[in-house]
Amino acid sequence: MDGPTTREVTGIARDPALLEAFYRRNIDAVNRFVARRVGDPHVAADLTAEVFLAALDSAAAYRGGPGGERAWLYGVARNVMASERRRAAREVDASQRIAGRRLLDADDLVRIEERLDAEAAARRMYQAIERLSEADRAVLELVGVDGLDVAEAAAALGIRRVSARVRLHRARRRLTRELHTDPESTAPMPSGGPGAGRPRPPTYPRDTPGTALRAEAKA
Repeated sequence: MDGPTTREVTGIARDPALLEAFYRRNIDAVNRFVARRVGDPHVAADLTAEVFLAALDSAAAYRGGPGGERAWLYGVARNVMASERRRAAREVDASQRIAGRRLLDADDLVRIEERLDAEAAARRMYQAIERLSEADRAVLELVGVDGLDVAEAAAALGIRRVSARVRLHRARRRLTRELHTDPESTAPMPSGGPGAGRPRPPTYPRDTPGTALRAEAKA
């Protein structure tokens, strides 16, 4: 099945029907993307909404290309997550967080918490590779965690495909070295950092992104 046309993406800011279709096509993917990176349901809800708002703001500049809509939207989502990290470093105003939480009812929280639980293994694996450089980590997480191919990851990051392949190869080598140097590093890193009481290694379902990433690291 062919993906959406360029007009179907660039028109989401003007046409409510196109916006609704865009949202329905991508909400699950954006939910998973965010749930792999944050553990708080309130923050996850806020960031998911921010990704779609950012997509609305930048839709007019969409030109298709390798990876199409998905790669472009993942690039938007990465920018939103980067902005969130910068805001967190500056300690976001507490009153804004409280105001955002009042928008969630009990059913919303249950649904988001279920999504966070489902993505817990992938989120822990994502935390485990944070010691890589930002450039190498970005390619590795898009391919190994989010399931993009190299061409889509390159498009999401705005780099050449050959550069993405080089970074991916380098990231896998470095992650393999980490795992071989420290036997305990095969277990997902706790949020407190390398020295914060590691749990015993969890069992990963075969179809989780974390399993694929672990297999790549050991290959």
